[in-house]
Amino acid sequence: MGIFSRTRDIIAANFNDMLDKADDPQKMIRMIILEMEETLVEVRASAARTIADQKEMHRHTVKLDKLQADWNEKAQLAISKDREDLARAALVEKKKAADMSEQLKQEIAVLDDALRAYEQDIQKLQNRLREARSRQTAIAARLESAENRVKLRSLMTNERVDDALTRFDQLERRVDYAEGRADALSIADNSDKPSLSDEIAALEGADAIDDELEQMKKALGKGSAGKED
Repeated sequence: MGIFSRTRDIIAANFNDMLDKADDPQKMIRMIILEMEETLVEVRASAARTIADQKEMHRHTVKLDKLQADWNEKAQLAISKDREDLARAALVEKKKAADMSEQLKQEIAVLDDALRAYEQDIQKLQNRLREARSRQTAIAARLESAENRVKLRSLMTNERVDDALTRFDQLERRVDYAEGRADALSIADNSDKPSLSDEIAALEGADAIDDELEQMKKALGKGSAGKED
């Protein structure tokens, strides 16, 4: 397949259809990118050769233009010397140089069109290559996400994970039991021993009872001052 045909095929390719039909989309996109990179290198190489050919043709046209001027001067000299035959021969050579120069200029014009086409193809290929690389990144991310989901689901359905979770539950129950025993021992240690607040409250309560008892005694005439033997 020629470089132009392959370039056109790549530019016109439908990546979505190609990837949808592929058994391995990631492998397919790698192949597409590789093909595009190789084609881009070839197109640039062809453009470089075209530019080189064009420059060489320009040099030849300059030489041919100079040659035409030289033959024109020789023709004028021959006429001035009454050598019409030599003048005619010089003009014939001048025409040959002019014809060659005109042909080269036409070829240079053709190469100009080819270079413009190369430039357009290179730009389109670069755009398509960026698109393909973007798709490659997206496909890689989706593939990694899918693989991670598969690993997670496999992990969650693994019997070893279930056993480990069961053991964690057992350990938690043991910790709860140990904490419960510690709390129970703490309650037992403090059950017969009143707290400081309780003792102060008891003192305040005793004072109130003593005051009330003293008032009752006074009301009955049995205060501490009037107590009979």
